[in-house]
Amino acid sequence: MKAMLLLLCSLSLLFANILQDAINKAKAGARLDLPKGIFKGSIHIDKPLMIVGHGSIIDGEGKGTVVTITSSNVTLKNLTIRNSGSEHEKIDAGIAVKDAAFVRIEGCRIVDCLFGIDLQNVKNSIIKDNYISSKPYDLGIRGDGVRLWYSNDNILQNNHLYKSRDFVIWYSHGNLIEKNLGEYGRYSLHFMYAGKNIVRHNVYKHNSVGIFFMYSKDTIATDNLIMSSLGTTGMGIGLKDASNFTIKNNTILYCAKGMYIDRSPFEPGASNKIIGNKILYNSIGMHFHSLSVDNIISKNIFKGNMENVYDDSGQGRIHAVMNKWYENFWDDYQGIDKDGDGIGDIPYTLYYYADKLWLLNPNVRFFYGSPVISILNFLYKLAPISEPIKLLSDPRPLMHEEGVL
Repeated sequence: MKAMLLLLCSLSLLFANILQDAINKAKAGARLDLPKGIFKGSIHIDKPLMIVGHGSIIDGEGKGTVVTITSSNVTLKNLTIRNSGSEHEKIDAGIAVKDAAFVRIEGCRIVDCLFGIDLQNVKNSIIKDNYISSKPYDLGIRGDGVRLWYSNDNILQNNHLYKSRDFVIWYSHGNLIEKNLGEYGRYSLHFMYAGKNIVRHNVYKHNSVGIFFMYSKDTIATDNLIMSSLGTTGMGIGLKDASNFTIKNNTILYCAKGMYIDRSPFEPGASNKIIGNKILYNSIGMHFHSLSVDNIISKNIFKGNMENVYDDSGQGRIHAVMNKWYENFWDDYQGIDKDGDGIGDIPYTLYYYADKLWLLNPNVRFFYGSPVISILNFLYKLAPISEPIKLLSDPRPLMHEEGVL
């Protein structure tokens, strides 16, 4: 089979269905080594097969999905896959895998494809070491770089998504998302109705949103770096209707909102553990929206943020105070440590004074840090005309950043 392909590929490859013919003639379990050249796309693999490229390009000619897999035990390796169709309703993709298991897509370069890799009802598969970029459209009408739909127990590792739209995990459980890089997209990682996934050691930068968990539960996100999620929707990590999460040892910096917490935990009696994260130099470090109580928030670093914590519930309905805060480092803590145990002798308590007007009224934001706001804040603390709003209290604030895990 290899000799036949080498002979045929010495001719021009783009105009003929040489690759599809070779797939059709191959025995189940065969390996096809493709030489350097351009192969016509819109191929369909419906049997166990390994296809390995050697400078090989599969070109979809702008029509439909370039490679469709409907069999288990298929491997694609070291291929360039390009030029899919542009129809969202058909999910035109570089690679589409449906109703399969034990599929491996490794070391492929997927470019100028509306969607990158689309997995529907796929399990126990490996997607690793791939580069994926969408078509040069505006952000909202690009396709998703990676899309999981009812797909469980897969490994998605060391993939680089560049100028795609989203990396989505929907109705999918037990997946490992590890060591991926996402740049210049919308949601670098977006979960809906998903559970028991592990998200670790990923880097997401210059996206609209870093990681957003919606209607999901029982997931661990640890040791991720999220930076420069900017714009009106910019956030590092978001939780909406999310229960029993562990958000640990992540670094979130230079975002409009470091963390966004909305009605999480959602399930009665559940909690989320937000532990050991570095929340640095964001406009807002942690933003609470709607009913979000009983989260455990411990050993985090809040440093360099314009505002460490913000709650938009409104006076009389502050929910941030109803979470369990302890042993966090606060860069604006003004207490002392007489016994030298690394814990402040008095609690860290955060109030809303006049200087928080920039949060409560966007029109005042222009004056943030100005002498006018500073004077108002000083006068308000010296002789307050009304009771300040208590936002939170940490009874054991850390004196040093080194005290964080």
